[in-house]
Amino acid sequence: MLFDDTYKTIVSAAEGVFRDRGSKFLAFAYPIQSDSQIKEIVAKLKTEHPKANHHCWAMRLTVDRSVFKLNDDGEPSGTAGRPILNTLLSKDLTNILVVVVRYFGGTLLGVPGLINAYKVATEEALAAAQIIEKTVNDIYTISFDYLQMNDIMRLIKDADLQIIEQQFDNDCSIQVSIRKTQVNMVLAKLDKLTGVKVKYDHSL
Repeated sequence: MLFDDTYKTIVSAAEGVFRDRGSKFLAFAYPIQSDSQIKEIVAKLKTEHPKANHHCWAMRLTVDRSVFKLNDDGEPSGTAGRPILNTLLSKDLTNILVVVVRYFGGTLLGVPGLINAYKVATEEALAAAQIIEKTVNDIYTISFDYLQMNDIMRLIKDADLQIIEQQFDNDCSIQVSIRKTQVNMVLAKLDKLTGVKVKYDHSL
């Protein structure tokens, strides 16, 4: 299988709402970069909606979409976090957290009703969100001698690489973002330049 070097996520936070038999489900979608952000977001929503009965959520992280977590927050198992997550899976989104805040309306919805409510609320929030496709990029730091500046800059320009940061002294270094599918070609060209060091930092 060819490595897919694009992924879909949302640009900024979005909201949706679904009502069923008096219960109100407020869905909040957020773009996230790490699971350390979840606690803070959920805590903020709990402060904003102290009278809500449940704050259920699901998230997906990483460009290969392999990391996910969900939380039913007191709803019957599989009726809240799972339908939220399934909606993220069906839309193939990652680096995203959706929290659904539920106000109970007095009438029990039953398992199918709950699953539907959490799913539709999530769909509403995602329908309001701007979804973008991003490329998967590897971040590398190139270290080189000042005299090689022109060669390096030409290579960066030819490959249309994004410069993240740079410092020029006697020893120079430039941190660049290289699209996953271009990495081998760029590294092969850098390899031909004597004395140039290339260090892999991380993926984005």
